[in-house]
Amino acid sequence: MIILASGSPRRRELLRQAGYTFECLSADIDESVLPNESPIEYTLRVCRQKAEAVRALVPSNAVIVTADTSVVVGNTILGKPADPEDAIVMLRNLRGQTHQVITAFSVLDVNTNTLKQDWVVTDVTMRDYSEQEIARYVASGDPMDKAGGYAIQNADFAPVAMIQGCYANVVGLPVCRVAALLSAMGYPPPQPLACSFPVQCAFANES
Repeated sequence: MIILASGSPRRRELLRQAGYTFECLSADIDESVLPNESPIEYTLRVCRQKAEAVRALVPSNAVIVTADTSVVVGNTILGKPADPEDAIVMLRNLRGQTHQVITAFSVLDVNTNTLKQDWVVTDVTMRDYSEQEIARYVASGDPMDKAGGYAIQNADFAPVAMIQGCYANVVGLPVCRVAALLSAMGYPPPQPLACSFPVQCAFANES
């Protein structure tokens, strides 16, 4: 029994495309960044805490999958915009620049108390979109539940000029790598899984 501890519709769809059958359960935790915490340390800790938060709510035969995505500029983590003005500032700062998208993910086997984690990093270069495009995109409401204030898959805004690495990672879940971790723990995907995204997966960490 796989539990996806996430309220993200994008993660649900990516895991569903991989052929997995699962149930969803959102994890309510404090996602504040701790002092001197690196972006990778932060994303690993948050997805681990998500698993721990729902552990008592699931059956003993459950396998909990969690993920956390951070948009990182230098060593600064951009969370979800607090309001439309915050989204505008984020998009202006990202415009024409290259940043990193880090997704950490955890698989917790409740029965054996086994927790494994991994992470993927993708370099993302934004295009030089205009102030008018920013205004229209923010007015649509789409940036408000997205780390960094954008969705790579938004066809109208199309904010990204180029990526180096895994496209699905930028959407919110590097499904190929998650499936590899599940397989290593005895839960292979129910169907052969090939990366069908525009850019081939490039895994930053082989643990």
